[in-house]
Amino acid sequence: MATIAPPREMEKTEWTRSPSAHEALQKHFEENPDAMPEHPHKWDTSRSDIYAEHRWQPIFKEMRAEGPLHYIPESPFGPYWSVVGHKAIQHVEALPELFSSSWEHGGITILERLDDEDVEEGQERFELPMFIAMDRPKHTGQRRTVAPAFTPTEMKRMEDEIRQRTGETLDGLPKGEVFNWVEKVSIPLTTGMLAILFDFPWEDRDLLTFWSDWSGDTELMLAGQGMEDTRRGIQREMAAYFQQLWAKKSQEEPGQDLISMMIHSPAMNQMSPQEFMGNLVLLIVGGNDTTRNTMSGIIHALDKFPDQRKLFEKQPDLIPNAVQECIRYQTPLKHMRRTCSEDTELFGQQIKKGDKVVLWYNSANRDEDVFENADKLDLTRENARRHLAFGYGIHRCVGARLAELQLRVLLEEMHARRMRVHVAGDVERVRANFVEGFRTLEVEVTHF
Repeated sequence: MATIAPPREMEKTEWTRSPSAHEALQKHFEENPDAMPEHPHKWDTSRSDIYAEHRWQPIFKEMRAEGPLHYIPESPFGPYWSVVGHKAIQHVEALPELFSSSWEHGGITILERLDDEDVEEGQERFELPMFIAMDRPKHTGQRRTVAPAFTPTEMKRMEDEIRQRTGETLDGLPKGEVFNWVEKVSIPLTTGMLAILFDFPWEDRDLLTFWSDWSGDTELMLAGQGMEDTRRGIQREMAAYFQQLWAKKSQEEPGQDLISMMIHSPAMNQMSPQEFMGNLVLLIVGGNDTTRNTMSGIIHALDKFPDQRKLFEKQPDLIPNAVQECIRYQTPLKHMRRTCSEDTELFGQQIKKGDKVVLWYNSANRDEDVFENADKLDLTRENARRHLAFGYGIHRCVGARLAELQLRVLLEEMHARRMRVHVAGDVERVRANFVEGFRTLEVEVTHF
């Protein structure tokens, strides 16, 4: 694999001083209020303010009542089709050749792909191929490479270590004071898990969170080329760091970590630098943001629905189903995008070749035709497993079992300690149209 040279040298201390993507974007718009994007269409759910203010649910409910598919002619990300119904999303996901995921056609997020004529003079074409943003057959080979890391056998092997780290984290929480659950629990547990999956140097594991935040925020493009250049530089430095790990591991015996699996896979050991970087972004964001935000979402939801918290406390046998219901309720990734590969008809609408089709999983998981009282957390919900938070079809999340295991162990260890967690201060949600989550969740721990 070709080497990736970082654009500049950066000491580890400089990494830790760098602002998060969220902080950088917030500062940019505070200093440049006229740069805030406009959303003229009332159903343009690409707008991030409805998620930061947690008022997206009635918008999608109104859309579902009018039909499963809607055309949004204008948005900061270009025109797109919104698929908002549960069955409709399954239908689109079941046709991966007709509705492409390939980065060559635009990839998996609502972010508009620049056509050649739209690239400004001196601006770099920047594509990040990754296996979730590939079509068959290449998708199949690369997915099969990493899938062995997430088999039931591997989950059983990792459970004891996950349980030990979770217990130690919970036992170390502040007593009798308010603290940020995101900072003290959700980030350490998921970052530690990523470090183990990559066999990443433990002392540098906080870099994984930093890289994840900068890579997973699709709205950075709205802040102009300067912010995009910053992100690209950070991603190159991430790739250069992993390049060193790759070089080291290529001299060692095959291991069970993801880097070793890539090195010894014919489907992935000849990746281009951009493809290597893309798959790192996929595995880091997929393994970090989703589980991290559900760990916070569980706490917030149980506090919002105290009757369900009492059920959790009285009936620990509900925990496996509670995990599925909390994933449905939280839906950590709001959407995936597909691109139509040929003219077709979909739910009575004419979709043109090249049209962008956005699948809103958060809407599907609140579809009243599938989930009764969908806006309510219900730990006894019989069909909670029908959620689409992990996607559907060939692109269903390869790490779903690991996410479920981490969440189940968290709830089991909380119950074993008779922990009751109250929201007791600020709640700040992620301002983004892709990741659903929390920046801050101030809580206090008591016991039942």
